[in-house]
Amino acid sequence: MILTRRSLLAGLAGTAAQPVWANVSISPRPSLRPPPPPPPDLGSLSLGRIADAGLSGEVGCVVADASSGEILFAFEPDKPLPPASTAKAITAAYGFDMLGPGFQFETRVIGTGPVRDGVLDGDLILAGGGAPGLSTGDLAELSAALKAAGLRAVTGSFQVWAGALPWVPEIDPRQPDHLGYNPSVSGLNLNYNRVHFEWRKQGADYTVSMDARGGGYTPQVTHSRMQVAGRSSPLFALNTDTATGRESWSVARGGLGGGGTRWLPVRNSALYAGDVFRTLARSQGIDLSTAKEVASLPGGGVVLASLPGPPLVDVAKGMLRYSTNLTAEAIGLRASAGFTGKAPLSLPESGAAMSNWASSPNGLGMQASHFVDHSGLGDASRVTARDMVRALVRLGPDGALRRAMREITLKRDDGTRAPLQLYAKTGTLNFVSALCGHIRPEGGAPLVFAVVTADLARRAAIPKGGEENPPGTRTWTRRSRAMQFDLVQLWAQHA
Repeated sequence: MILTRRSLLAGLAGTAAQPVWANVSISPRPSLRPPPPPPPDLGSLSLGRIADAGLSGEVGCVVADASSGEILFAFEPDKPLPPASTAKAITAAYGFDMLGPGFQFETRVIGTGPVRDGVLDGDLILAGGGAPGLSTGDLAELSAALKAAGLRAVTGSFQVWAGALPWVPEIDPRQPDHLGYNPSVSGLNLNYNRVHFEWRKQGADYTVSMDARGGGYTPQVTHSRMQVAGRSSPLFALNTDTATGRESWSVARGGLGGGGTRWLPVRNSALYAGDVFRTLARSQGIDLSTAKEVASLPGGGVVLASLPGPPLVDVAKGMLRYSTNLTAEAIGLRASAGFTGKAPLSLPESGAAMSNWASSPNGLGMQASHFVDHSGLGDASRVTARDMVRALVRLGPDGALRRAMREITLKRDDGTRAPLQLYAKTGTLNFVSALCGHIRPEGGAPLVFAVVTADLARRAAIPKGGEENPPGTRTWTRRSRAMQFDLVQLWAQHA
């Protein structure tokens, strides 16, 4: 379906009364100037650009007045398609509503007994609060705080607790194991739940290392290990020791080349964080036992050190700018606990809670959309362009979400800056591309828009093991993104 304001006005004009001077003769003298050309038609211009893209699959888009919500142009506005990372915009709004822009995730170190003469007579617990951006540098700060408080030794065990959020082994189980953007999620996260893998060729062999670099620190890890295997495929394979939780990777020798680095996902982030914290505490002169994960926190513990994270509004800004999947899931899981009154047991359950919030009268009015996660990584989520625009209108042109969105600079064909401000969120999966946000035309009224595109048949045809860079996806995505940005400039000029 295609709707434009001009088509509605044209229909009204067709019913106007006929001229009353029908019998007056008209001078045959030719006009000295030609009649002005008709103003550009927003619908025709938009349809032309969509057709010029030659994009396979489906396209849905809507642009509307940001204040009134009046739809100025719509093409297949009710076509449900995967939102990809534009889902993070809805997650940010969910977090702001349920938790508040000033909410802070907090990481604590707890002692279960008294500290006498620098010795803790009890267990030491690294207790996560779900902070998605906790880094090795942050753990170094906590370990230094323990030393500054006078702690020198622990008589009991070293424990880690991740129960502030449910444990999710991987965001999308259908993704390959080795993709760093598909990590685990828990109440104790570290370095976006990724471990740094580096390899160098030495003669006919390779040296490999696994570390938790971050914040100026590069501690080696024992939780994750790597072995070079004499096989051709798969490139990576992962095995987890059920007794210890240690994660053993192997990599095909033929895929290593001369050397390089990459981030690999961590499946048990609590034990990973415990491994790194133990190393950092040792550097402060505090010896800890190997970390053991516990299911609950004991009563009566004393907080020996704590680290509040940045306010949620800043966390959301980073998420929308860098599109970090872990951050979206942590915010969404915590917000779902606030919405339902109980902690969700799984990511799909939490996605369903966000769907209910978004469709509720007090939410965003997104009646035709649903989410299976909070990052958009799972391709079973569906949104319509109409729903996304309705949500942006309800959230307001100067609301917290618009202020958290990244400003994207667009340029005209001659290289000069386009006369508009664009605050938007992009989204990309293989053969899925989306864009939504706010347009502020120079001298014009603010607009909101959403464009969702997908070729689900080509996505479904990607063979197992070929998900990292299937043939054709980069060209398809570039074409879709170019169309989206062209539509934004067109709407800013003509809407």
